[in-house]
Amino acid sequence: MEIPMVSKDIVKEHLFDTIGFKNRGEKVALGIAAMGLMYHFAELHLAVNKPVILENNFENDSKAGLLKLIENFDCKTVTVRFHTEINVLSERFLRRDRSPERHRGHVVNTQYPEAAGEEANTVEAQIKDFKDYYERMKHRGMEYFSIGGEEIIVDTTDFSKVSYGAIYKEIRKKIR
Repeated sequence: MEIPMVSKDIVKEHLFDTIGFKNRGEKVALGIAAMGLMYHFAELHLAVNKPVILENNFENDSKAGLLKLIENFDCKTVTVRFHTEINVLSERFLRRDRSPERHRGHVVNTQYPEAAGEEANTVEAQIKDFKDYYERMKHRGMEYFSIGGEEIIVDTTDFSKVSYGAIYKEIRKKIR
């Protein structure tokens, strides 16, 4: 069975390419709009009894929208939570943010586009140490995010050990 998926990041990229933003406040507003569109996409599918996959770095602020969908459509959920060691996660985050292939709508900095002479990426200043990074992730509820229902935890410390086939089989087993 094929299940449609909507990714907040893909929606956000389209909004950035269409509307853009000039500062952190506008970037946050664009992210909120992307979440709203993702939930609307889900509503359209759930309203006609079709399953849907929502992909995002869910956190505490995401719960209200997800719980509303679950309540309104009495749907069964499976949360697939990807986990890795905090030092690996923060290193990946920095590497991804520095990448020239990273979509401009996601790069963390203070002004969009950057002022002449300003560094494109200021995320490194935001990650003082692993403990600080981890505490902010924990505070936002990202580490153990759950909306109830079935859960699958996948260790992604070493991607070569991740079996996407096994994840798929586990999801299929849980939704039956």
